Formats: sequence, structure tokens, C-alpha cells
Amino acid sequence: MTDAPDLLSLCMKAITKEIIHRDAQNWQDVYELPLDLFDPLIRRLPAFGLQKLQSQISFKNYNEFSADVFKDGKKRGRYCAFNSAWESLFKSRWSEGVKQNRPTDQFTEQMIPKSEQASFSGDWQQLYWEAHIQSCLDEAAEAALLPSFDGCIGEISISETIMKCVGYDRCLCHVSCTYSKISYHCQQFGCYARCLKLQNVHCNAETCRLLRNSNLRSLVLRGIKSEEHVNGTCMLLRQHCETLSSLEFIFCRLGSTAMNAIFHSLNVNAATKHGMKYFSITASSVLDSNSVCLPSGFLSFLSSGSSLHLLSFSQNCLGSSFAKMVLETLLDTSSGLSILDLSENEISGWLISAKGRPSNSTASSLGTGKSFLSLQVLNLRGNDLQKDDTKGLTYALLQMPNLINLDLSDNPIGDDGIRNLVPYFAKISERDLPLSNVKIEDCRLSYDGVADLLNYLSTSKKQLTSLSIADNNLGRQVAKSLANYLGVSCIKLLSIENIGLGPSGFFELREELPKEMKLACINISKNQGGIETAKFIVELISRALELVAINAAHNFMPSESLETICSALRLSKGRLEQLDLTENPGCYQPTPNSTVTDFQCRGRPLIILPSSPVAGVLYDNDP
Repeated sequence: MTDAPDLLSLCMKAITKEIIHRDAQNWQDVYELPLDLFDPLIRRLPAFGLQKLQSQISFKNYNEFSADVFKDGKKRGRYCAFNSAWESLFKSRWSEGVKQNRPTDQFTEQMIPKSEQASFSGDWQQLYWEAHIQSCLDEAAEAALLPSFDGCIGEISISETIMKCVGYDRCLCHVSCTYSKISYHCQQFGCYARCLKLQNVHCNAETCRLLRNSNLRSLVLRGIKSEEHVNGTCMLLRQHCETLSSLEFIFCRLGSTAMNAIFHSLNVNAATKHGMKYFSITASSVLDSNSVCLPSGFLSFLSSGSSLHLLSFSQNCLGSSFAKMVLETLLDTSSGLSILDLSENEISGWLISAKGRPSNSTASSLGTGKSFLSLQVLNLRGNDLQKDDTKGLTYALLQMPNLINLDLSDNPIGDDGIRNLVPYFAKISERDLPLSNVKIEDCRLSYDGVADLLNYLSTSKKQLTSLSIADNNLGRQVAKSLANYLGVSCIKLLSIENIGLGPSGFFELREELPKEMKLACINISKNQGGIETAKFIVELISRALELVAINAAHNFMPSESLETICSALRLSKGRLEQLDLTENPGCYQPTPNSTVTDFQCRGRPLIILPSSPVAGVLYDNDP
């Protein structure tokens, strides 16, 4: 038999129901409740009720961060109580969080200014309703994309699941049908939307009306292909051009005419500087196959982008002529461009013409413009660059004195290509340039080329803090060069994933390992090292006292590896927070024992074990 509810609980339930289903009456009395009653009440309210109560409370500027508000401790307490309630509602509905729209990947994200990464103002009410509007629009898009759909997006009814999330059961009263329409939610909560992702079915005059109260700063558009889609997109952009600072197109088809229309809708012209900071076109068809010049609207956009921080054209199959035209346009602009992403295109050959030019000629043609002076991130991953391209690239890189991150991965430059870049690394050291993060993954490098690079970097005055040579078939021979580099460098992040070390490579690396290292994170996954991987980890833990994370996944480690590693962790004086042992079937434990679970970091397991066993896998494949 359950206990009867107490009087306080019954009162709270009645007030909650009154707030949700009745118009404002004596809500000021609710606000005047003491905090020990007010706080539990608002924690009970669903989003719809909390919104109604907060919008009706009549104290002046309660939700503005003003001196007058915070002089009044009671008002400050009320505001904090509301904000905490919104935070709780948000996290209970979206436990995984909602990533705000911004065209970045893991490589470029680290270069977004810290002030902008932390731009969330702490207004959980705004974040909640923004995410809610996104959920409603996503659901509407699913319905609108059906062949049988023939109506208005605003008239689509929101699912019962979403309605219950905000605290309104459609069957409770006769007006619930109004509350369940997309149009109602956009009208009531659209003003909180700052960052949205829209499908092509959203790009029309009706959506413009639905979002007319929004203050959009970031917009991601998917599947813009037809003239109708482009026209609708232009309407949206004209409506929000004054506030938009981030714009991304994904899976679109944008010919010259479409691009001109889009950029003109942003009020871009040569005489006016636009406020766009982040612009990206990803996995799309850009321009016409026979285009010999950039569309005038796009040229104006590049030329008038003094605020432009990130420019990304990734996975668009763009040719060398496009890259050349974009870079030539950027040379004469005064933008503060920090991130340029041309990854996953086909731009090989455009730099070969620079080979052998005198330095002053090369500088004038490849990078003396102000844009390159501010460039901090250059991503050329997956562009089929050959060894001859690296000679011209060396000259271009020298005109980017503030470059910090360089990604040349997935380009078959080979050993000769990496040797062609040595003069660049020499100039970095000579000029004390800030380059610190380099990725040369899957570049068809052999032990010889990487050993030459590591030996040079080991003697250089300018030290990298992050280096990835993953997915190159280097073999165990590279172990000695790696160990030497770890001992003399200031490297913090090192990825040697899938370089073919094998058990013998790990053994040699362990034998040559220096006594002290600055290493903070290392990825040694997919090297099939067996028990030697565990022995290497043990040695690494004892010597790299600043080590925070190790990824040792997919190394065919046997069951005895766990005991070996745990013994070392007990004696460790380091800072290790995460050890990834996934995809090592020998380490699988259906119910992890205390030997493993004893190791925690911030309430989470330090050791990440495989989620399932894989039978019949040998751990030692050394020939």
C-alpha cells in the first residue's frame, strides 16, 4: 500500500495544473512564495508551465543581468531558480546535449577562439526552446518529405511525444489542437532560435513567416538543389542577413546562378562589408563544370569579408582551378581569415607551377595578401597532392607566418614529398614561427621518410606539440627514431595508429623509451602488438608523468594484459584519466571486476573495456 500524499504535495500538484491549463490570475502571489516553496514548485513544472509562469511574473527586468536586479537578493534567487529549472529540463530531455551549429570538424574546432567557443550566455531557457524548435522542424520535415504530403508545414501537428515533453497532453482540453501545431510553437518560441538546421522543404515563404521573430545567427541548409529551393533560401537569408554570422550548405547543388542569388540576398557588394564569420559548403556540387571564373556574388563575398574567420569547401570534388581562383581572390582582401579548409577535393597540380620560382615572385603570386598573414589553420587533407605539389606548397606555407595547424593527410606525397617540406620546417625554426600541430596520416610514407623527418625535428629549435603519422606502413624499424624523438622533443599529442609496429616494434620502442617525456596523449591503436602493447603501456605510465590519455584499441591484447596494466596503475604517480582497451577481445569482462572498476576519474571508469568478446582472434601475429 502506497503512502498517501502529504498536503504540500497536493497543493504543488494543484498549482502546477492551474499554471499549465489556466490563464494568468494570481500568479504574482506564486512569485511571492518563500524560496523554500517557490523552488520546489518550479522544479515540478514542465517546460510549458515554466514558460507561462516566467512570462507572467511582474518584476522589472528580472531576466536581465542588471545591477538593480542583482542588488535584490530575492530577485536574484528567483532568476537563478528559473535558470536552474530550465537547465534541468534541457538535460533531462536531451541528455546527450545539443551541439550548436558551426561548420567545423575536430581539426578546425580547436582553432575557434576560446571566447567564441564559450559564447553560451548561460540562458538555459533560450537553449531549451531553440532545441525544441529544431525538434519540431525536424519532425515537420519528415512529414513534408512524404510524397503524399500536400499542405502547409505550419499546420502539421506535433507528435504526442514532443507535446508531453513540454508538458501538454493534447487530450486534456478542446484547444489542444492549437497548441499542437508547428505554427503555434514557432509563434510562441521562435524568438529563442539562434542556431537552426533546415532541410530544403523548409526553404519557402511559409517558413520565413514562421521564423520571422527569430534572431538567427547560425544556419545550416541541407539539400538545396532546385530553383525553388534556392528562391526559398534567398528569402530566409534576406530576412536574417543582419544577424547571421555562420552559414553552411550540405549536400547541395549550387551553380553559378544559384551562388550569385544567394550572395546577393546577403546584401553582399563591393562597397559594404558583411558580418559573416563562418562560411562552409560541404559534400556539394559547386559551380558549373565549364566555369572559368568565380561568380560575381561569390567574389564580392570574399572581397568584402573583413569579419570572415572560417572558409570551408570540403568534399566538393573541386578542381585545382577553383582553389587557385579562391586563393588569388583572398590575396588582396583585408579579411582576418584564420581557418581555410579545402579538404577532400581534387586540387593536385595547382601548386606545381610555383616550383623553382624565385622567392619574391612566388611570394607575390602565392601569399603576400593580408588573409594569409592571419591564417592559423590550413586543411588540405585528401586532395591527391603529389610529391611535386609539395615544392610549391613549401613556398606558399612560408607566406603564412601565423599558421598553427597543418593537415596534409591522405595525400600520396611519399617520402620525397615529406623531404620537400623540410626547408619549410627549417624556416619555422629559423623564424620562430608558431606552427605546432601537423598531420601527415596515410601519405604513403615509409620508415625512411619518417625517420628523416623525426631526426630533423629532434634537432630543430622549434618543437611541435602535436604530430600524427598514423596509417603509414612504417613497421618496427621506426621504433628507435620514435623513442629518440619522444626524449628530446616537447611533443604533447602523438598518434602512431596503424603504423605496423607489431609486438617486436613495441618491444624495441619500450627498450629505447626515454626516462622522461612531456607526452600528454598518445594513440597506439591498431598496431597488433599483443602482450607487448601492455608492457609498453606499463613503461609509458611510469615515465610520462603528464600522460592523460592512451588509446590502445585493437591491439590483440590477451587477458593477462589487464592485470599487468592495473598493477602499474596502482603504483603510478601520473595523471592518467583514460585508457582505451576497446576492440581487444582478450580484455573483455562481462562484469568488470574490482581490479578494473577501482580506477575512476571524475566518476567515470578510467579503463574502457571491450563491449563484447570476439572468439578465435590471435594476439601475436609477428611473423
